[in-house]
Amino acid sequence: MRITFILLASLFSTTLWAENISTPSGLWNTVDDTTGEIRSTVKVTVDEDRLFGTIIEVHDPLEKNPTCVKCKGELKDLPIIGMQVINGLTLKKGVWGQGTLFDPESGKEYKGEVWLKGEYLMVRGYVGFFYRTQQWHKKLENKND
Repeated sequence: MRITFILLASLFSTTLWAENISTPSGLWNTVDDTTGEIRSTVKVTVDEDRLFGTIIEVHDPLEKNPTCVKCKGELKDLPIIGMQVINGLTLKKGVWGQGTLFDPESGKEYKGEVWLKGEYLMVRGYVGFFYRTQQWHKKLENKND
């Protein structure tokens, strides 16, 4: 009986630990694939078991808060800071999916998936069978912020 209790307690605590690993809440830097330069900072949150991400900072020395020139409809020419780029993904087997990703640079919305891989947040957008994956980096705490 004691061994069964220990096994069940161990299994339960491992499950809770695994769920925490699959929750990528926090600040993440998007990085240019070619240059490796930081392009923006996205605040990722979980709300009612859905994943969301909002741009909170743009790292462009020429333009502090650019607008979404290529967006259509009500997003056209709105500031990029404050735009939601991860929209309502749900967690299944360690991968957040069944929602959309928005790219303010192209003004387009994509089906997407997000998952943690080591210290990186992997963000993949789909167009049909084709996809592109970005590796976002955890923003380090800055004591001056």
